This record gives sequence, C-alpha cells and structure tokens, in this order.
Amino acid sequence: MSKVIAVAGGTGSFGRTLVDELKKSPVYSVIVLARKAPEQQDEKAPVIVVDYGNVVETAQKLASNNVEVIISTISVMDAASGAAQVNLVKAASQSGTVKRFISSEWGAPHTPASPIYQVREDTIIELRKTNLEWTRVANGYFMDYYGYPHVKTYLQPLFFVVDVPSKAAAIPGTGDEVLAFTYTQDVAKFTVASLSLPKWDEVTYIYGERSTFNKLLALAEEARGTKFDVTYDSVEKLAKGEITELPSHREIYPVFPKAMLQGLFALFSLWIVEGRLDVPEDKSLNAQFPEIKTTKLSEIVGAWKGH
Repeated sequence: MSKVIAVAGGTGSFGRTLVDELKKSPVYSVIVLARKAPEQQDEKAPVIVVDYGNVVETAQKLASNNVEVIISTISVMDAASGAAQVNLVKAASQSGTVKRFISSEWGAPHTPASPIYQVREDTIIELRKTNLEWTRVANGYFMDYYGYPHVKTYLQPLFFVVDVPSKAAAIPGTGDEVLAFTYTQDVAKFTVASLSLPKWDEVTYIYGERSTFNKLLALAEEARGTKFDVTYDSVEKLAKGEITELPSHREIYPVFPKAMLQGLFALFSLWIVEGRLDVPEDKSLNAQFPEIKTTKLSEIVGAWKGH
C-alpha cells in the first residue's frame, strides 16, 4: 500500500510543481489540501477541502485519508496564513496518522530581522510541542524567475536583482557573493527523494547551482545580446530598507506595494551579502542523492536567447 502524502497549498505555484513530481512516484499517493474545491478533480491528486480554522475536522480528514506526511506550501506571509499553518500542525498531531511535517519556507530560513519571521516561527514553536518529525527546506533563491516566461514554471513573475525582460540589474554588494539558485522542479525532486530518508534534520538543504549575481548578469547579457543598465546597491543603502527600483517592479506595486517590496528585497539583498542564501554543500541533499542532476543557471537564463 502506497504512503499518502498531503500537499497543503498544492493548487498554488510551487505546490503544483511538487504535486506534479509526487504523481510520478510509484511509492506515494498524493492528495491536495485546499480551501476550495477545483472545477475538475485530478484522480491522481484529488483535492480535499479543509477549513484550517477547524482543527478537529481537519484532523479527522487527515486520519480518514490515512495521511502520513504533510508538505506545506502555504504562502506564509501574514498572521492569517501563519495561523492556518499552525492549525494544520495541531491537526496533524491530533490525526493519529501523520508522522512527518515539512513547514513552508522554500528559500532561506528567516531571521528575526524579517517582518514575517514570527508568523513563520510560530509553526516551528508548535511543531516542537508535538511528536511529529519535521523539517524546513533551505534552497536559496528560485532560478525560475530568470527564465520566465521561457521556461516551465508555475511561479508568477517577480524580478529580484536582475530584471531580464527589461535588461536592467540592481546588484547588492559587490555581486561576487555566493548564493544558491534552484529550479522549482529540482526542489520538488529532492523533496520527494527526502521522504525516503530514515531521519530528517531540522533544516533540509538543497541547491541547483551555487553562483553569484555577477555571473548571472553575464549569462543574461549574453542571452539577450546586449549590455544591461546596471547599478550596485551599497550595504548602507540596503540597511535603510532601500533598493534601486527595476522597471518590472512597477507592474507589481498594485499587488505588492512599493514600500513593502523595497523593504523585503532590501532584506534579502543584505542576506546575500551576509551569505545567508548560500547552502552548505556537505549538508545538502545533493550529497545524499548524487543521481539527481540539477538544472543550471545557463539553461534557465539561456532560455531567453532569441527573444
């Protein structure tokens, strides 16, 4: 009998990528936890409608579907989404069937300097109260954004540091700081592979390629066949919560206000300078699953050639 994996938020961007990968596995069955039913069900990944505010009912649904592992891809960006994930942990603990839980991070572990640190950390605090085995994934920055819309991805466009469509860049620090870039499909492959491990660490590290923004910029300029309009943002500027605005940012402001986007991107930029978006190779899943060949920046950024 296959092990049942529930993906919370599996109708969303990265969640859909993860569900696609789980559907390929002969070992696992996958269900999707979502707040509303789809117009048409996927037989290989049926959606179970849950009210995260109702812990008892959610626990019953997890138990009746014999869920053993929950992978959360809920976008935890505010108090409401943070509370939903905390309630899901409570339901998992009460279910009697769930043994493992992956908390939604998918990037870099946030520090207390982050405005969303506490709403994410509340989940970890709750997990520590349970008997569940848990982890959160650190994979650096999704490289999909630098190939969008010419690579397969469910992510929505969000241009950070290098704005390939507009041929512009605002690079933090020197641009030679190393960070991890990972394609969402590779994050999904490693995450599914990690389900076979007998033990999880509290942080699971994944990377596609460890590189720098200066190298990414060179790839982008080669792909677009022209030099970009480039500025370098100093640590002093970033510490004020400011970044150089990129042309594509203006399209995002209606849904992501300028002050909020500038503040969050300035924080991420400081993390790059501090090395927080890098991952240790020796502790990574790459070292444990060398058969998984990762997608490289040259492939993703190179998808812009001819466009």
